[in-house]
Amino acid sequence: MTDGQSLADGAAGTALLHLETGERAAAFTALQEAVAEGATVADNASLYYGAPAIAFVLAASSWPELAGAAGVAADGTAIVTRRKLGAAHRRIDERRRPDYSEYDLIRGLTGLGVVLRRIGNHDLLHDVLTYLVRLTETLRSLPGWWCSNGPSRDQPDPAGGHGNHGLAHGITGPLALLALTYLDGVHVEGQVAAMNRILSWLDVWEQRSIDGAAWWPQTLTRAELEHRTPKQPGPGRASWCYGTPGVARAVQLAARAVDDALRQRHAEVAFAACIADPAQTGLLTDRGLCHGTAGLLSTGRHIAADALTPIPLAHLRALHDATAAGDEGAGFLDGRTGADLVTAGRATAWDECLLLC
Repeated sequence: MTDGQSLADGAAGTALLHLETGERAAAFTALQEAVAEGATVADNASLYYGAPAIAFVLAASSWPELAGAAGVAADGTAIVTRRKLGAAHRRIDERRRPDYSEYDLIRGLTGLGVVLRRIGNHDLLHDVLTYLVRLTETLRSLPGWWCSNGPSRDQPDPAGGHGNHGLAHGITGPLALLALTYLDGVHVEGQVAAMNRILSWLDVWEQRSIDGAAWWPQTLTRAELEHRTPKQPGPGRASWCYGTPGVARAVQLAARAVDDALRQRHAEVAFAACIADPAQTGLLTDRGLCHGTAGLLSTGRHIAADALTPIPLAHLRALHDATAAGDEGAGFLDGRTGADLVTAGRATAWDECLLLC
């Protein structure tokens, strides 16, 4: 049984689907289930869980009867954000390395920044961006985002920690938020320099396939860093969470923010090559947002909408439609809720929570 206040796989995600598609009665039913046991502001609260998740979902509606609940959820989001910002700054002051959950999209401050952007709390959003700028500064000869822990919670941490490039859990998440807010006109000191530091790092670790197509390793260990070579032999699956599509979207956004047309075109070419490669798209085995065809389709739509030259996407919709639902659950990130949102046909901003827009 899933927890209702989870956006990832609970009723909060279902409510978002119904709010976006205008199904009023179904939305209220799902919202009641989502908050049946409250909306937490504890340490596990994030964009995808608890009060911030509910705040993000409720921002999809302008219905007057939800205004009170939206205000409560927004207040809870502020409480969580301030507490996590305080802990993050203390950690930096003590010159300790972060756990990626401090800053990532799913559990960390980047995700909370997404909520603040959506609900319009720009004062606190400024504070999150200021933290992200500080995160990019060098800490003991390594990038400030280099993690003390490993990328997998069910495996031992690698010696020396790791660097993470995924949009869901890595440094391209902060890059996308820094870029999106900059394009919004929300600026803080050092924001452009921070984006350029991340972009320079991605330049160093960009790899090339045999056919010359660009791709980026999902993660790096300290040993790979010292040898200047990733162990990952080639591009992985064409997914939103860790693959070339998510990284390319973050780079495209940042290139637009810093007015670098050459870099923007490079990111778009990398994406176009990725989706033309059956070895990458063939690794997608489900319809989900996180690492399935829905995430690829949604990412592709946003990249194509901003692209300097047209990128055909018809085959991505066909791939999504042809992928069997199998035994998928009702979840937002990995199940039919997210898969249905992608094909719901409304041009809304629900995928802000994927850092795509």
